[in-house]
Amino acid sequence: MRLSTVILPIYRWHDEGREVWRRAQELGFHAAYTYDHLSWRTFRDGPWFGAVPTLTAAAGATDRLRLGTLVTSPNFRHPVTLAKDLITLDDVSDGRITLGIGAGGSGFDATTLRGKDEEPWNPRERADHFDEFVPMLDQLLREPSVTWEGRFYVANEARNIPGCVQRPRLPFAVAATGPRGLKLAAQYGQAWVTTGDPKLFEAGTAEQSVAALRGQIARLGTACEQAGRDVSALDKILLTGFTPGNPLQSFDAFVDFAGTHFDLGFTEIVVHWPVQDSGFALDTKLFERIATEALAQFG
Repeated sequence: MRLSTVILPIYRWHDEGREVWRRAQELGFHAAYTYDHLSWRTFRDGPWFGAVPTLTAAAGATDRLRLGTLVTSPNFRHPVTLAKDLITLDDVSDGRITLGIGAGGSGFDATTLRGKDEEPWNPRERADHFDEFVPMLDQLLREPSVTWEGRFYVANEARNIPGCVQRPRLPFAVAATGPRGLKLAAQYGQAWVTTGDPKLFEAGTAEQSVAALRGQIARLGTACEQAGRDVSALDKILLTGFTPGNPLQSFDAFVDFAGTHFDLGFTEIVVHWPVQDSGFALDTKLFERIATEALAQFG
């Protein structure tokens, strides 16, 4: 069982950023992730920094904490340039990077690199890009030279020397709930990520959410079986904040929530670093108590 955090890339490094990431390590979190977006929801009109430079700086400010994205997507990434950034990050951090990766969404920054009148990719288009993005990135991170000509992406002798510190490559945590994404998680993932069932967030119940997550894990198991993998070999990561109710309303509420989801088979629960005056507002003392004491409740 692991407990991790997401630190939004909103902090000026020399004002608060460095100390926030250092504090995450001091609190004993397994990993600290950040969103890989160009902007996001209610934070669109405030500071929002790049994920890769932020993680590079965090790697220099910490020495034990795992670092990563939750999540990177094809919405504005190309496998070749992303692979180069990831290999560099893995080197700077001495092998502490996990790539959270997903198909992306349709809102916020999904059309930033598209024409003014262009629509965001629909779900099928996102899945089509993801189907090519993941195996190409896998190859780029494993091999010193890659030539690839696909439907969406091209590489001509893309060089990636010396490769990742972590061998054969840094781990992928694949965010997926649909059949095509779960197939990719089963084939290429070292971990699987979910936020729950988005249809239940506003009007659903905790019981419905647990049932939906149980179903997702069952479908992941089927995908792993079809891929010839043991589903127990994949870490299962739940990013909180998008399921019904508020598991962070008290220490006991979080312990109950964590226990229920660990029993479902999740191996890592991720909580957002508190951001006051936002949807991620939380008393700092409660947050730090959860970070330092919650896992001890499970023996």
